[in-house]
Amino acid sequence: MSDPTKTGMMEAMLFANAEPVETARLAEAMRVEPAEAQQILTELQQHYDETQSGLTLLHFDGDRWQMATRPYYGEVVKRILDTRRNAPLSAAALEVLAIVAYNQPVSRSFIEQVRGVDSSSTVSKLMERGLIEEAGRLDLPGKPVAFRVTDTFLRVFGLGSLADLPPLHEEEPQEDTEETERVP
Repeated sequence: MSDPTKTGMMEAMLFANAEPVETARLAEAMRVEPAEAQQILTELQQHYDETQSGLTLLHFDGDRWQMATRPYYGEVVKRILDTRRNAPLSAAALEVLAIVAYNQPVSRSFIEQVRGVDSSSTVSKLMERGLIEEAGRLDLPGKPVAFRVTDTFLRVFGLGSLADLPPLHEEEPQEDTEETERVP
């Protein structure tokens, strides 16, 4: 394993950050090359796995890392944390999350058009829970606010990236549309 002091620095930085952090940013803070920071992160991740630690390192797209509790210990962690934040999502909230995740960035009016009902309060609640966030403004009349899912959404649903979302439609075999001439 790498120098224990450097490993300790890496753990401290990851622990202190509530959001995923880029390898390059971690390397800069430690004043080491990104390749060395990457090696420390990989070794730390392996160490947590081999020792069956309650902690794990999550590796997200964009070469970002985050320290988290291992899902196996989720039940005991839930008991110690405020359960109000972990209340189950309503069907409306799940619908809005699906619309945003598969179509982002989207406006509130797009969400409402797909659902057919006012979704203002659902969007607000999802923003409060940190599952969606504003993503600038769309280049449409009125410049509506755009929404996208967050890293918290990915973590809550156990996804590394949006590419891990299940397909919307199963692949259907293409039928041959060409008509063949029949020779008598």
